[in-house]
This record gives sequence, C-alpha cells and structure tokens, in this order.
Amino acid sequence: MKRYHYILLFVLLALSSCGEYQKVLKSKDVDYKYDMALQYFSAKEYVKAQTLLDDVAAYYKGTERSQDVIIYLARSYMGQKDYSSAADYYQAYIRNYPKGRYAAEAAFQTGHCYYLDAPDPRLDQDFTNRAIEAFDIFMEAYPDNSYVQQALKEQNELYDRLAYKELLNAQLYYKLGMYLGNNYLSCEITARNALKDYPSNAYMEELSWLIFASKYQQMVHSVSNKLQERAQDAEDEYYSFVTEYPDSKYRQQAERWGNEIKKRMKRN
Repeated sequence: MKRYHYILLFVLLALSSCGEYQKVLKSKDVDYKYDMALQYFSAKEYVKAQTLLDDVAAYYKGTERSQDVIIYLARSYMGQKDYSSAADYYQAYIRNYPKGRYAAEAAFQTGHCYYLDAPDPRLDQDFTNRAIEAFDIFMEAYPDNSYVQQALKEQNELYDRLAYKELLNAQLYYKLGMYLGNNYLSCEITARNALKDYPSNAYMEELSWLIFASKYQQMVHSVSNKLQERAQDAEDEYYSFVTEYPDSKYRQQAERWGNEIKKRMKRN
C-alpha cells in the first residue's frame, strides 16, 4: 500500500511540474520566461530551459541580456549531449560578441564540443580536425586561461586519434604486401608521414616498426639489381629502430631480420 502511495505521489508531482511548465510556456511575460529558463537549467532540466530560451531569444536580441541567452542555449544543448548544436551556439556567440564576457568559454567549448563529437578513428575525422583548429584559436587568444591545460590534453588525444587512423592505413598496406603493386612502399610512406605530421604521438613505436618491416619486405621481394640498395636501406632502418626502441616488443623479430639482412648483403 505504501508503495502505491509513493507512486501516486510521484505521478501527482510530475503532473504538477508538467502543468507548471506549460503555464510558463504559455506566459506572455518574457522576463518571467527567462528567469524560469535559468531555474530549469539549474535543475538540469535542459530541454525545458532550451525551449524557453528559444522563445525569448528574439525579444532580447541586441540587448545586454542577449549574451546570456546565447550562452545558456549553448550550455543547455551541452546538458542534452547535443554537442553539434552546442558548438553552433558557441560559435554564434563568438561571431556576435568576440570580446564578450563569455568569449573565452565559447572559444574553449567550441573545441570541446567537436572533441566530444569526434568519431571512431576508422571514420571521417572532420570533427577531429575542427576541434584541433578550434583549440589552436582558443589557446592563441587566451594563453593564460584556466582551460588551456584541458585544451592541450584533449588536443593531444585528437592528434593520437589521427595518428592511429594513419597507423590503420599503414597496417592495411602492409597486409596487402605485393598485391597489385608495392604496397610495402605505401605502408612506409604512410607511416613516415604520420610520424612527421603527429610528432610525439602514442603510436610512434608501431609506426617505426612498420617502416622497418616494410623496408625488410621490399628487400625480400627485390629484383636482383636493386637488392643491394634495398638491403642497405633495410639495415639502416634496423639500426634506427633498435636504437630508438631497445626494449621493443618487436626486438626479437628485429634481430632475426637484422641477421638476415646482413647475410643478404654478404652474399652480394
């Protein structure tokens, strides 16, 4: 019986809350709607807050309060995890109030929204690139802001994401081997470009290993008149890899291939 009473009380409270919101929504008092929107926002009822703010936005356009309306709309979309819409409003704030009191927040949150929207590395990385660019703009404009460290952290994660995408591409080329051409060369080029474009990324060892492995495989599949040159290239890459990563999980394989390279060079 007690449980029934609790359920009934919950339903009545919900209906009361819904009725109150409908009353606010129908009100002609714009200031009242705005105040209630902030109350709903504080209560984390972001959809209600956003709906009311949308209603009053046109009324406050061009006034001092317009800044607050735009920024709370952005925050409300953040609360709903609609990061794309939130980014649109943060950007709208920057366009309209580049020196406004929320300008630093809007600049950081634009990048943060794109960061949160960045997809799996296997997919298109447009949002990843947008986030990196937005963070660059934010840190250049506000180098002493308290959010700079978070922006740097998230930006480095995004660079790692791009490096990982290139690692996947390089691994695919390596697996294709000599199928319909020299895919080992494509693997090598892709891995080198990733190391150049994303220095200090989390996949440097894997990328460096693929460069050496590709050099070795190109030697193995070489025609005789290019064997000496490719063996020398492979040996140079071998020494580069074991020097840079002496404790690599690939060390034993690298040593086996290194010995094979030396044998090939002696035979020629």
